[in-house]
Amino acid sequence: MALLITDECINCDVCEPECPNDAISMGELIYVIDPKRCTECVGHFTQPQCMEVCPVDCILVDPAIVESNDQLQSKYEALQSAKVPAGTD
Repeated sequence: MALLITDECINCDVCEPECPNDAISMGELIYVIDPKRCTECVGHFTQPQCMEVCPVDCILVDPAIVESNDQLQSKYEALQSAKVPAGTD
């Protein structure tokens, strides 16, 4: 499952730098999570880091996007393989 940020977000800026997949960005009014990049930190951490640092607990599992741990791991691997190795750009 991907995560989503609710409208309770206070734009405190702590979640965006914690995301290892660059899935969090500033939306029109609040931060948003790109479900194509969100792996719930599978492959990086045992817990979603954005949820760990959010001071208002406004980051929830998105019930509209259901993914298994295997699917999240596959997404993580695809994101990692898409990264350009240093010095080759």
